[in-house]
Amino acid sequence: MTSAPSSTAARERDEQVANRNAYRAVIERLSKASVDKHWEPYRDIPWDDPEFQVDQTDPRWELPGVDRLGGHPWYLSRSPEVRARIGLWRVATAMKVGLQFENLLKRGLLNYAYRLPNGSPEFRYVYHETTEEAHHGMMFQEFVNRTRLPIRGMPGPLSVVAQVAPWIPLISTELFFVFVLGGEDPIDHVQRRLLKDGRVHHPLEETIMRIHIAEEARHISFARHYLRNRVPRMPAYRRLLLGIASPIILGVMARIMLAPPGPMIRRFRIPASVVTEVYLRNPAAKQEIRDSVGKTRELCAEIGLINPLTRRIWQVMGIWEDAAPSAPR
Repeated sequence: MTSAPSSTAARERDEQVANRNAYRAVIERLSKASVDKHWEPYRDIPWDDPEFQVDQTDPRWELPGVDRLGGHPWYLSRSPEVRARIGLWRVATAMKVGLQFENLLKRGLLNYAYRLPNGSPEFRYVYHETTEEAHHGMMFQEFVNRTRLPIRGMPGPLSVVAQVAPWIPLISTELFFVFVLGGEDPIDHVQRRLLKDGRVHHPLEETIMRIHIAEEARHISFARHYLRNRVPRMPAYRRLLLGIASPIILGVMARIMLAPPGPMIRRFRIPASVVTEVYLRNPAAKQEIRDSVGKTRELCAEIGLINPLTRRIWQVMGIWEDAAPSAPR
């Protein structure tokens, strides 16, 4: 029979060991899941099946209710063919931006893994995730190619600035995994909503979304467990700096992932007044941005990154929810 700890220090050591063991078990379970259930884009997606062919005028590409432009009178006054092309452009741009983000993510993960010691459970999982993200990139690019649309993805200046992201792990791995959640959570949020909206989706789009959601669930879980494990043990000043940076990163990333693509606006001559009404001054669109980071906001509160100072930054970035977990007083 195990004796009780003889002191507060002993109890704390026991708790630390238990927490480390629990954390390691989670990482090992995620690695096993990546072996047991994964997809190969050129094996598991029937790209050449007639039902999977991409027709720019297919009505299934019309914008869903999740995108506020879909219900605007300007959009509804377009011909069915134009409405379908606008919707397809939106889907293809989301995939192009997604693969560009995952390109940055893979490079950052490898920079993180480069310094991991022998025997680290994170090393194996990070390589599983990198492999899966590479498959996602191929899957997304193949879809974009088959639309035959001139999709660019991130705006040029933003793409240049984004090249710093892979080097974040050399400064702070915790900050890097906040960046990871900033890109993955909004897309996961939107894709889950799309699959539940009751509409008939194009089978190629639906297959890609289901694969992406299933594998991203593991990636998001790893980032969340990593932050839960590391952030509470950070020095107070570093935790404060992370708490200040997190809402800035999350607010910017959510807007990058959910914003309407400029080339689409120009190609279809969507009036500036419509864009402003639908995306910039629409309370529902602002709520969508807040909702898209809701799980990460709850995590930040849980691990002590939200206090009266940092909560104000969340509010300024437009991603604070009044019903969010209260900041410590």
